[in-house]
Amino acid sequence: MEQARVAVVVEDEEDIRTLLTTVLEQAGFIVHAAANGLEGLDLVRKHDPVVTTLDVNMPGMDGFETAKRIRAVSSTYIVMLTARTEEIDALQGLEAGADDYVAKPFRPRELRARIDAMLRRPRVQGAGSAEPSPATAAAASLEDTVPTAASGSAEGWLTHKELSVHPEMRIAMVSGSELELTRSEFDILADLLASGRRVLSKTDLALMLRGERFTGAEFVSDSDARAIEVHMANLRRKLGESPASPRWIETVRGVGYRLTAA
Repeated sequence: MEQARVAVVVEDEEDIRTLLTTVLEQAGFIVHAAANGLEGLDLVRKHDPVVTTLDVNMPGMDGFETAKRIRAVSSTYIVMLTARTEEIDALQGLEAGADDYVAKPFRPRELRARIDAMLRRPRVQGAGSAEPSPATAAAASLEDTVPTAASGSAEGWLTHKELSVHPEMRIAMVSGSELELTRSEFDILADLLASGRRVLSKTDLALMLRGERFTGAEFVSDSDARAIEVHMANLRRKLGESPASPRWIETVRGVGYRLTAA
């Protein structure tokens, strides 16, 4: 559908804005561009893009605040672009609602690959939508079917202790309460539950988010690995656990992550 190929570019530097527009147009998008956060927010409201690229360092309303406001009204995939590569900046961007965080200078081919990977993942309605999201509606209708440690597994659910995930319904529950997760956090959690006690490396998880699987020839950058660490930190915070004494997900030092022993 044409609507699924609309993109918004929010970037205050004209040359980068032009480059991003060209890259996305070559990928088949109809692109609307803005030079600041307020204009970008208006474009998102007007055109309902499937993808929005967002600069962090803009005059007036910065990218973090813009991302929060966009996320309140839209489920658009948000890719934040910035020269700031400290982990705290990545954490702030992802907490603001970004789906991915790409450091400048970026490679156009890598940006296209990341966007292609996001488009292969389910898109859900934004928080600002008047109608309940499919996940919320499903959670309400399936409240009594969510498995517990005592009841065992229900069809379609992956469970670990009090943690339950339904990949198709995009529902995650802990101790009977629904978790509010980003797409990436949900996909990481579902992959971990599907893998059980098998260790998943940061490379495994980064490739999974890109819609790929490890064959030995793929390239995963330091920023990809750092993004997994940020997603995992956010996920653990929402689960209410710490890496030092994990209840659900443990770190295998130097290797990756896996579920804790039952």
